[in-house]
Amino acid sequence: MNCNLPSRMAWLSLLFVCGLVGIDSGFAQFAFGTEPGGAKPNIIFLFADDQCTYSLGCYGNPDVQTPNMDQLAREGVLFDNHYNTTAICMASRANVFTGMVEYKTGCNFGHGNMRKDVWQKSYPVLLRKAGYLTAFAGKFGIVVDGKGLCEDDFDFWGGGPGQTNYATAKNKSMRKYAQKYPHSTLSYAAFGQDVIREAAEKNQPFCLSISFKAPHKPATPDPRFDAVYAGKKFTKPANFGREFAAHLSPQSKLGRQYPRFTEWLYDSDYDGKMAKYHQQVHGIDVALGMIREELQQQGIADDTVVIYTSDNGYICGAHGYGSKVLPMEESSRAPLMIYDPRSPLNGKQIRCQRLTGNIDFMPTMLELAGVQIPQEVDGKSLLGLLHEPERGGHQQLPFINVFGPLPTHSLSCVTRECKYTYWWYGDDEIQPVEELFDTENDPLELVNLATDPKSAELLQSMRKRYDRELAKWRQHAVSYNDYERYGRLFDRNVPLSEKQSLISR
Repeated sequence: MNCNLPSRMAWLSLLFVCGLVGIDSGFAQFAFGTEPGGAKPNIIFLFADDQCTYSLGCYGNPDVQTPNMDQLAREGVLFDNHYNTTAICMASRANVFTGMVEYKTGCNFGHGNMRKDVWQKSYPVLLRKAGYLTAFAGKFGIVVDGKGLCEDDFDFWGGGPGQTNYATAKNKSMRKYAQKYPHSTLSYAAFGQDVIREAAEKNQPFCLSISFKAPHKPATPDPRFDAVYAGKKFTKPANFGREFAAHLSPQSKLGRQYPRFTEWLYDSDYDGKMAKYHQQVHGIDVALGMIREELQQQGIADDTVVIYTSDNGYICGAHGYGSKVLPMEESSRAPLMIYDPRSPLNGKQIRCQRLTGNIDFMPTMLELAGVQIPQEVDGKSLLGLLHEPERGGHQQLPFINVFGPLPTHSLSCVTRECKYTYWWYGDDEIQPVEELFDTENDPLELVNLATDPKSAELLQSMRKRYDRELAKWRQHAVSYNDYERYGRLFDRNVPLSEKQSLISR
């Protein structure tokens, strides 16, 4: 499938709403992965924070300048149906490190830290055991009980606690880069260049993970790029504004995402706010270019796999909301581009349509390194999709929100074509409701099919898929950090009256 895609991609590109995908690859190692005794490829994993798909030119937005991201997409494979199984930074990062969904990592804001035994099977730990030099810079995003930020599990450390800081000098592990790169985004690129040079000198495979703070709030773009979007007018998505929110659940309007449409001035200063947002993304684009240039200079570009994505998407005024967390497309989807120099698809401008998730990165990196994937991992390696982009991926994925006010907590079931959410919460003013969207033909989620008699068969099918996801939750949820009760709260067959004791916790 080339970039001259049929109606869905043309539609998505036109309206700046695209996502990503991943793959199933029992054959990938045979195709171009690491064979026993063979050379192990270097791995670079680049992770933006709060970057939506319509912030990139390669996803169809002509208003932005992302030449290095666009080049990575052209040279490698771009994924159009990629979802984060949880769209909040702490839980999403735990998903990525472990390849497991949130109720198995037990890690999120308001719930608790990751346990040491879970971390011991994360990709940085397992790759280091397999002989990789490991490096991390940026926002670590989680805390591991008894280990903190896990600095000792990396050969090169440039990470920081909490949200980190846009001022490089305020990030303790990055201060040596502050004079030349006072803004943190490019300092992480400089860190990456140093790691690449040292690893090349040692002739040892490396895994470099960089978690940029950008474009996370507070909007603080690097002033060296002020001219890029000065005076720029940006096209609004076709579902922009509160007039496109009437059909969405009342529960979704009880969190901070709904008031942020006005609090963050999307309604009154869209161009100004988006200029800062896109300028921050442009800074990451420059950083990506610096890192790939260093690979060329060290002569190891042909031995290095580059993965670029974000911890979640971002709602920049779509449906009259802001921020992330919620299951709508703008929040749950994120960009994904992968360049493996050994892929036969390189340079063909392939857009993979299969369904993938953030839980897929860990098994992908392990397969690249020839490391056995732990049995409890929920993700699937993406390598096969770099060989056969129309085969593999997931049949369905969960989308989880147990962050923020209890009424906004929900479970969704996502397929390549549809998304079903059960909003379980009810009180004297609102009742539990369902949402069903045909995301293939209605990517802007303008029509809720849950109440459409013509969609009754589809609704029943998605309900069954949802029930299967909930059954997995009940079977595998950790017994700590308040995850078990959701097996009942999210049950659409249990009356609300029987959930009261669980609500009052």
